[in-house]
Amino acid sequence: MQEHKNFWDKNAAHYNRFMRKDQTAYDKMYELIRPIVKAKTVLELATGTGLIAKNIVNVVGHIEATDASLEMIEEAKRDNQSKKLHFTVQDMFHLPYADKSFDVVIVSNALHIVPQPNKALGEINRVLKDDGVLIAPTFTHAGNSFFGKVKVFFMKLAGFPLYSKWSSEEYLCFLRQNGWSVHKSIVLKASFPLTYAECVKTKV
Repeated sequence: MQEHKNFWDKNAAHYNRFMRKDQTAYDKMYELIRPIVKAKTVLELATGTGLIAKNIVNVVGHIEATDASLEMIEEAKRDNQSKKLHFTVQDMFHLPYADKSFDVVIVSNALHIVPQPNKALGEINRVLKDDGVLIAPTFTHAGNSFFGKVKVFFMKLAGFPLYSKWSSEEYLCFLRQNGWSVHKSIVLKASFPLTYAECVKTKV
């Protein structure tokens, strides 16, 4: 994990520029997220430079935005003007928050780049209220197409960490198999298909 943290530390200053090519998909994603987080207590994991947090902070009650990379968090803090938004370095597998602390947890484009995504979901389940919502948009692959495989090849050459290459359906299946009911899913057009998923805890 340390080498992957180093990857994000080294690329923190360029992250926003890299993500601009998917601005249209992200703008749509913000529209989808805002009604869910309105006046809520929100936790965002893998916030990166805070793109999502800063675009929804005007409607939330409070948001804790976390990332494993210190450099990413330092970039995120640079232009944060809101007292409702708090950035910290945290490990998504060992969160410092009490059980059932948050109304909404957001983890965007992260579950496919960590070695044990099921463990991350377990920790999310712990800190999310029983009636809370998990918002988990993730880049997926169009049936592992030829062009998708070429992109992945060059990403790996650059040192980009990638553990799971799910299609959209495979990703939604993964969420269901790990204790979540998917209430809403939309595939947004981006560099890779961006599978937006809203989930609640599966009732036992």
